[in-house]
Amino acid sequence: MSQFRLARLSLLLAAIGLNVLPSLSHAQDAKPAAAAAAAPADSVRPEVFKLLDPVAVKASMDAKNYADVQSRIDQAAAIPALTPYETFVLNRLRVALASTTNNAPMAMTALEAVIESGKLDKKAQGDFIQALANYHYNAKDYPNAIKWFTRYQTETGDATTMRPYIIRAYYFSNDFARAKQELMADLTAKQQAGKTPTIEELQLLANTGSKSKDPATYLVAMENLVRYYPSDDYWSDLLSRTQGKAGYSDRFALDVLRLQFKAVGTMPPQDYSDMAEIALQNAFPTEAKKVLDAGFAKGVLGTGANAAKHKKLRDQANKAAADDAKSIASGEASAMKSKDGTGLINLGYAFVTMDQFDKGIDLIEKGIAKGGLKRPEDAKLRLGYSYAMAGKKDDAIKVLETVKGGDGVGDLARYWILWLNRPATAAAAPAAAAQ
Repeated sequence: MSQFRLARLSLLLAAIGLNVLPSLSHAQDAKPAAAAAAAPADSVRPEVFKLLDPVAVKASMDAKNYADVQSRIDQAAAIPALTPYETFVLNRLRVALASTTNNAPMAMTALEAVIESGKLDKKAQGDFIQALANYHYNAKDYPNAIKWFTRYQTETGDATTMRPYIIRAYYFSNDFARAKQELMADLTAKQQAGKTPTIEELQLLANTGSKSKDPATYLVAMENLVRYYPSDDYWSDLLSRTQGKAGYSDRFALDVLRLQFKAVGTMPPQDYSDMAEIALQNAFPTEAKKVLDAGFAKGVLGTGANAAKHKKLRDQANKAAADDAKSIASGEASAMKSKDGTGLINLGYAFVTMDQFDKGIDLIEKGIAKGGLKRPEDAKLRLGYSYAMAGKKDDAIKVLETVKGGDGVGDLARYWILWLNRPATAAAAPAAAAQ
């Protein structure tokens, strides 16, 4: 999960004026008990004012003479029969001193007392509540952080500013069920409103799925990370984990690698060689040649302990591709005579691998129309990504949106659509890498 921090408390406290005392006025000299009884609601008695004189306090704070400030607080606190306002002033000063000296326990106690005093206006009340919530969050006291962030929402009417921290507090409290509930609600709301979720929200949702051993939630997060913030790592993780889903068919191994080859800048060496080997086994030697050429061009094949193996595989692919180019045209007549469309679909995709897109797509469509297919959804998937490879985005999406199936074919169709609809800033590099 990427770094996500609260604002520094010192900045927050300074911004809301906690480093200064409220304006003080003091009652006239009198006997202590009488002065306490007669003191106006927002004034302090002379003996309290003498200790908390703002000029003297500020001078000590500026000089970093914190012991003097603490002594003044202690002496004032010992004066009998403090009024509510005098107590409020003392706690304001405690917060200022605690924030300056990094005394979190004193700051939290004093902040809560100030909040409960009833002497803050609405704006200041919200700021003080936020400061207290921040202290609890930074102290990893997440239940109290949730309590005070929630109170901030209630008292200010601002339901959005502190919400990310509340959700993170649930996550760090290991309440993954609640974190998932809130994150999924936010994701749904943003998508319905046409807004983009933040990368931090999606990463947190992925972590929530991982921590709670909930692969479905993890995949939802990864799909959306690929949708909004595509990267090689996200694509590789998504495709790898999708193949681990219950009921996922291993017949899609080559289909997965085809999408990975398009979506990422550079695949691991094993994926290049695996894709080439499976393509050769499925009679698509030109596809194998292209994949191996890309791997060699990127410097991930032809080096290290497997260099000889890579070269041998490349030689095999080059020869088979050359032979296929000479003989491919002769296969059309027999494919047309076949009882079902399988031969036309395979032949059509072979032409697609040779960049003869119109010819290949036409044959695939004829194969689908001929029927008799054991897996018609697989054929539509191949037609859809053939359109994608041809650069015909709208046609590709139109076909892919019709593909249904729970054994992996539906997932792959959806992922191809994600790739086709990738953000413009992410489109150039993967497309170039797949050439």
